[in-house]
Amino acid sequence: MEHVEQISVFLENKAGRLAEVTRILSEAQINIRALSLADTSDFGILRLIVNNNEKAKSELKAHGFTVGKTDVVAVEVSDQPGGLHHILRILQKANVNVEYMYAFVQQSGEDAVLIFRFDNLDEALRVLKENGVKIIKGEKLYAM
Repeated sequence: MEHVEQISVFLENKAGRLAEVTRILSEAQINIRALSLADTSDFGILRLIVNNNEKAKSELKAHGFTVGKTDVVAVEVSDQPGGLHHILRILQKANVNVEYMYAFVQQSGEDAVLIFRFDNLDEALRVLKENGVKIIKGEKLYAM
């Protein structure tokens, strides 16, 4: 599959909730590959890419967390000045909207991995592939 499954966990904005999520995942032997945390005054949204989505969702739901899933796209980009701008320019020219994104670097100087949520996933994939952008399949990302 060319998209990556991301899980979203809704957290009350209070001390200890994030640590509770990481404890549950740790005890279930689930490895977090990438994450992003956004918050409001009332709640937070923890977006995770893990090595075992089904088990993570099941464990978190069993502990009372509200968990959703979203399809995102992972791309590989050169970890150098202008790498992100190159991708965003391609998307802008094609009028593809980025709803949100986050990134992680495997090792400085190597390629970085960007995680994108688009308003039109299929169009974004088409445009990125047409422009030679390397898409990382879910199976590879989960195992990184």
